[in-house]
Amino acid sequence: MALNAQGFALLDLPPVTDEILGSYDDLPVDDYMGYEPIKVDFTPMIALGAVRFPLDVSDEWQINVHQNRTRASADADGPLTPEGIHHDGHDFVMIAVLRRHNVSGAITRLWNPGEPEPFWTGELAAGTAVLLDDRAILHDVTDVRSADGGSANRDIFIVAFSRWSHKWYGDEHDEQALTQGTM
Repeated sequence: MALNAQGFALLDLPPVTDEILGSYDDLPVDDYMGYEPIKVDFTPMIALGAVRFPLDVSDEWQINVHQNRTRASADADGPLTPEGIHHDGHDFVMIAVLRRHNVSGAITRLWNPGEPEPFWTGELAAGTAVLLDDRAILHDVTDVRSADGGSANRDIFIVAFSRWSHKWYGDEHDEQALTQGTM
């Protein structure tokens, strides 16, 4: 099943290993979203999502993966999209929720450009991903709040698919990545 006519799809993920879930406990606090290299393999879940996108296999694709834990407490909510309603700037995006611990909020909303209300609103449960045509629709997520005043966290990974020709990071990055064989 591909993306629906509105430009998104929901996907049930396969069971997540304890190794993957445990990797979130060791994530460094990152004020700038430039996380250290990922230490676990998300490939099977990424592949499950990738086949649902209309990726033109005659193009070369840049795939970026971001592992993220958002924390909240009685004293502080965890902002998920401080930029508000937005496009990420990629062709396609997969947002996969692996764990919700004591979370209230974190409601995903999908928007058509220029519309005053979202056309879809829902809570992504653990083990669920949303796939987006990032050029066609906008999205945001409400803040993570603690359900009972104790600590709370939402563990996700985000996969961004961009045509290599769009030069997401620019020529200098491309040259370095191709020369070193890593990104």
